[in-house]
Amino acid sequence: MENLNEKQSINVDNIVDLTPKQIVEKLDTYIIGQAKAKRCVAVALRNRTRRLRLNEDIQEEIAPKNILMIGPTGVGKTEIARRLAKLCNAPFLKVEATKYTEVGYVGRDVESMVRDLMAVGYNDVKKEMQEQLKEKCGPKVEEDLLDLLLPGSSKKNEKPSMPMLRISNDFMNDSNESTAKTESTDENASSASAQESTREKFRSMLREGKLEDREVEVSVERSNRIPSMQIIAGGNMEDLENGMQDLASLLTGNKPHKKHVTVREARQILLEKNLEKMTDPDKVADIAKKRVEQMGIIFIDEIDKIAVRGGQSSGNDVSREGVQRDILPIVEGSNVNTRYGVVDTTHILFIAAGAFSVSAPSDLIPELQGRFPLRVQLDSLNSSDFRRILTEPKNALMKQYKSLLGTEGVKLEFEDAAIDRISELAEAVNKKAENIGARRLQTIMESVLEDISFSADEHNGETITITKSFVDDKLKDVIEDQDISRYIL
Repeated sequence: MENLNEKQSINVDNIVDLTPKQIVEKLDTYIIGQAKAKRCVAVALRNRTRRLRLNEDIQEEIAPKNILMIGPTGVGKTEIARRLAKLCNAPFLKVEATKYTEVGYVGRDVESMVRDLMAVGYNDVKKEMQEQLKEKCGPKVEEDLLDLLLPGSSKKNEKPSMPMLRISNDFMNDSNESTAKTESTDENASSASAQESTREKFRSMLREGKLEDREVEVSVERSNRIPSMQIIAGGNMEDLENGMQDLASLLTGNKPHKKHVTVREARQILLEKNLEKMTDPDKVADIAKKRVEQMGIIFIDEIDKIAVRGGQSSGNDVSREGVQRDILPIVEGSNVNTRYGVVDTTHILFIAAGAFSVSAPSDLIPELQGRFPLRVQLDSLNSSDFRRILTEPKNALMKQYKSLLGTEGVKLEFEDAAIDRISELAEAVNKKAENIGARRLQTIMESVLEDISFSADEHNGETITITKSFVDDKLKDVIEDQDISRYIL
């Protein structure tokens, strides 16, 4: 029973039914081609859920099979990893290997990637918890809004009546004093009844949305953060500064300030304030830690940039090999101090990617190569792939441009011949100049549609059809001048 609760806490149930084929199908919705890479990551993801069904003693013995993606830029390496993380609701972080430096140099140390991943996991879990508490929090927010609209009308602000003192019979029999008390009690009861009636009227108006634009004064505080232990844990300067700010905030206290906002804005502020009070940060941190350790994914891009070409280091290669050595223990499995506790990286899945156009995977240190046992080569994109990228995915480029110009009342249409021509040009320019993959389509589409986008407000209600001749006309000078095409396309 304990094992089942742990599975639920790291949110595995939502991907139990996703087979590798189903994972590939979902990736196909957004990414064209790269079948080998999709199959590789689909199996890696499925193995993670298989592992969580095993007994705890066996779980600890099964290490994740880290993946190294090799291929030119713009072919879908990052997108595959990002979509994969969304499928399993796993904490996901994309970093660039070039932003880190060896310990002893100025810059971020490699352990900060684990701290950043833990922060992502914490925020994800906190958001999920608060989403579940929203309905429960509704009545409290309503009462707080009424307190702002009618200061002093809340029952919690009423002073408790003092108990009647037992005094001498002479005072108890004094008719004048008794009459005064009775009148005072009647007045208080009448006033309380009037306030309650007014409060209920305002409650009805509030629920009907009649007070949304009325201004109220709310007290706003800085959100409380858990003080960072990285001050004594040995973080870099950036982490040290954040930790000092947290410590200063803890010592000086959070001083609230008044802010005039509408009821509509106040509702959101009060909702966030009440949700913050109702959320248990320790419970959030515990769940997030389990999720990060068991399902976390770190995507390390540009890993080829820290490879030492030919195994020979020079002045320009300073700290590159050192960064590799620092990454090695994290990929192998080590404990990293974070503001939410110590995180074990043993079962975090690492996906590294690089073009390796200058260096080769063999230029990485042997120990690091061994920690990425799965290697997959991503294919360069051809004209057929470009055509599918333009039309098939949910976020296809042509669909984006049609939607954007549709806001101006312009209906944009593309002939098949025009789509083919754009695809052919993208392939041709990638071969002649630098191969930047699918990103080439963005530069070509912008050049083709620049004039239409600039004067779209003048074509309200019109239908503009993009033909092959239109594409050739817009790109004729650029295509003929190879020197210009290098910079424009």
